[in-house]
Amino acid sequence: MIPRQIASARQIQTVVGRAVLAQRRFLHARPVPTWQSDYPKLTEAEDPGQNGGYINPPRVKRQFRDPHGDWWDKQERRNYGEPVHEDNDILGMFSPEEYTWIKPGKGALQVGAFILATLALCGVVAITYPDRPSAPREFESGLERELGGPLATRVRQTQSKDWA
Repeated sequence: MIPRQIASARQIQTVVGRAVLAQRRFLHARPVPTWQSDYPKLTEAEDPGQNGGYINPPRVKRQFRDPHGDWWDKQERRNYGEPVHEDNDILGMFSPEEYTWIKPGKGALQVGAFILATLALCGVVAITYPDRPSAPREFESGLERELGGPLATRVRQTQSKDWA
């Protein structure tokens, strides 16, 4: 039992010794510069987009680039190493397509024509729709005799509001 305790104590000493040695090496190493010290200090005039001086390519949606061009990435229509616009999530191929088939004025005219045609159809149907072909049936003394006559027990009294 005692030799096991001695062996485990020796292992602990070697592990602790290695950790202390690694700490000494780390403390004597020269400090690593942080990103804040390397970050350029730009004024508002030098960096109007406030993006750290990143060169933004023109704002062109990838949908409008030549689909048959010799692109490195054929799906995104982009070359290797080409800078990416900061709004790439909006300008990429996987964003919703920009609708360019019809101009807004022509689209509003078409929507207006549809509404006008629908209202005209409703008006024509309302004018030409026939009336009811039958008249309500009338009885000489109402339905009193058919419902049991004057001595029949009523379901509800006409004067009281509660059910009896």
